[in-house]
Amino acid sequence: MPRKPHDKLPSSPHELDGITKAAVLLLAVGPEKAGVVLAKMPPEAVEEVMRELASLGRAPPELIAGVVEEFYGLTIASQYAREGNVDYARAVLSKSLDPKDADRMVQQIQTQVQKTPFSFLQRAESENLLTFIQDEHPQTIALILCHLPHHKAAEILAGLPLQKQLEVIKRIANMEQTNPEVIKEVERGLESRLANMLMQSMEKAGGVDTVAEVLNLADRATEKSIMEGLEAEDPDLVEQIRRLMFVFEDILLVNDKGIQAVLKEVDNDELSLALKTASPELQEKIFSNMSQRAAALIKEDMEFMGPVRVSDVEAAQQRIVDIVRRLEEAGEVLIQGRGGEAEMVV
Repeated sequence: MPRKPHDKLPSSPHELDGITKAAVLLLAVGPEKAGVVLAKMPPEAVEEVMRELASLGRAPPELIAGVVEEFYGLTIASQYAREGNVDYARAVLSKSLDPKDADRMVQQIQTQVQKTPFSFLQRAESENLLTFIQDEHPQTIALILCHLPHHKAAEILAGLPLQKQLEVIKRIANMEQTNPEVIKEVERGLESRLANMLMQSMEKAGGVDTVAEVLNLADRATEKSIMEGLEAEDPDLVEQIRRLMFVFEDILLVNDKGIQAVLKEVDNDELSLALKTASPELQEKIFSNMSQRAAALIKEDMEFMGPVRVSDVEAAQQRIVDIVRRLEEAGEVLIQGRGGEAEMVV
């Protein structure tokens, strides 16, 4: 059933709708994998799931375990159903679903899953399937694509890096009849990897912090499109996310030329205040990008400043962070790990 933002989460997944379950699954797989998944999802679906994730709050371990078990149980049940053991499929689903829901799922499995190799993957969206198999060996990917509908195989192939595309195509072209036992072994391996990927630490929290962490790990284009989509509907949420995505200490990741550009827009009084609680490493990074005389003046100001309010320090730091973000948007600042290296042209 639909859930109101910030409502306390139940301990059972049976009370949640699909969007909330998707948000909980993103928590289960962790920020890095969630960022990759988001990059492959349609924008409208991303916005919906991210809004839910931002308002999720702390997810009880038993709820996360239940959602993961339901998802995995459905995957496993699909395989058993295609092999003809419908009763066993129903028993698997009954462990995590209401009996009526289990019966409905089994009926869907019976009508939608074909009795072909890798059929437990065939019901997955192409974007999700690509995320799951893209790190597999080219021979494994080739074997999977040979057993998928041509349109889905083409979509997955298009999402692979060029070099891996070529390797997969060559293997498909040279592939002859494969031993059924080999296919079953590959299927078992994929199912095992899916289980290991999902069954991580069970005590995780959603909220704006989680959204910011996920988007920090997503590529710049994905982050920008998501933020623009959210801003039209919830500008306050976007501002909360932005303020968490890049903190003052992260200026350590800014290249020297970028720091010099930032310092041109910051007066000495504000810089002295902002550096009051900065780490020695960040202070040194800042001072190394100033003249010795300017650095000496800032150090002197900090020494004789006396006690200051933490809120004043944080406000000064946030103003500098805002300058960094603005200059990054204009292409004048490169931040390590946020796509800057890949965008440089010599």
